[in-house]
Amino acid sequence: MSKDLVVILTALNLEYEAVRRKLAGPRAHLHERGTRFEVGTVQGTSCRVALGLTNKGNHSAAVIAERAIQEFSPVAVLFVGVAGALWDTARLGDVVMASHVYAYHGGTSEDDGLKSRPRVWETAHGISQLGAHLARVGGWADESPGRGRAPQVRFGAIAAGEVVQNSRISAEARWIRQHYNDALAIEMEAAGVAQAGHLNGAPVAIIRGISDRADGTKSSTKDRDRQPRAAANAAAFAVRLAVELVGEQEQIAMSRADRAHTGDRPREHVDNTAHGSTVGIMAGSVQSSSAHVNAAPAVSRPADLVTELDGLRDRLRRHHAEGTLDDDTHREALAELGFARRAVKEDTPASRKRATMALKRLRGLVADSPELLAALAPLVAAAGDLS
Repeated sequence: MSKDLVVILTALNLEYEAVRRKLAGPRAHLHERGTRFEVGTVQGTSCRVALGLTNKGNHSAAVIAERAIQEFSPVAVLFVGVAGALWDTARLGDVVMASHVYAYHGGTSEDDGLKSRPRVWETAHGISQLGAHLARVGGWADESPGRGRAPQVRFGAIAAGEVVQNSRISAEARWIRQHYNDALAIEMEAAGVAQAGHLNGAPVAIIRGISDRADGTKSSTKDRDRQPRAAANAAAFAVRLAVELVGEQEQIAMSRADRAHTGDRPREHVDNTAHGSTVGIMAGSVQSSSAHVNAAPAVSRPADLVTELDGLRDRLRRHHAEGTLDDDTHREALAELGFARRAVKEDTPASRKRATMALKRLRGLVADSPELLAALAPLVAAAGDLS
């Protein structure tokens, strides 16, 4: 799993653009079957996002979601965009995060009517908990003059079908509201993404901005005004959720590394570490003492950091040769390391910040290796000190 990357998928171009505007340095990534993604970093964070466009419909969404999961092994998949509200609970511009998803186009046609046979997917517990927390603490919405009331986040079921719903009185509209009366919103992709996540073991979250009421009042003219606002609100919440998900993975990895480091150290043990110097021990009674020479240094100049990054590159190659670092992770790690090295050599305030972000992304890639994490930690700190 790429512990610093979240996949975000959308069905419409305006939804795609709402997410893309929040990414720094998006770069094209081409799947072997032609599907095009863009991979960028959320501005000011170490969170990477692989952004893709599915087009309309559950079937297309399922195929593209599975390709994204197989291609990127993400922390999670977020499907982001606009939807219609089935009830007045959610107001226009509000965000709905699915607690569960209904594939409502499942049933049996009998003499006394159509009987519902839905499929249901629940949102992963951890993502649901994090989403609820973000909604409580607030601060995720974009603040700009003239936007009016701040959007709220609602949690509940989302119904996904194969047709655009824009009526309260049609037979299908009445049937949906009768059999799925707890659904807050209705759309056309969530079931496909949820199924892809289920089959591939990837956590999925569906995040929708309310752009209409699925009641016959939807029109192209109103969509031009309402859809961009709803898409922007959904994108703002989804990107914040992605950043927090990656942050949790980084904390878990660091905690595991700390425990592993502590667990390897015997009791009543004295560790002495020096870089290019002599170590002396003076004590009345010392048991099981060891001295480590040429360990992680204190870096005071860009040239020093470049030297240490070269040493880290050798460690990455050794771990790859030993089989503890797979091919994809090794390739991405070397790319981030090279980016950081070039940024350090530029030696400008902006380039130092880029170097720090690259090293943080590298930290996410090697999170399963306590040895590499331990070697990388002082370099991340050193890059931060230089900036």
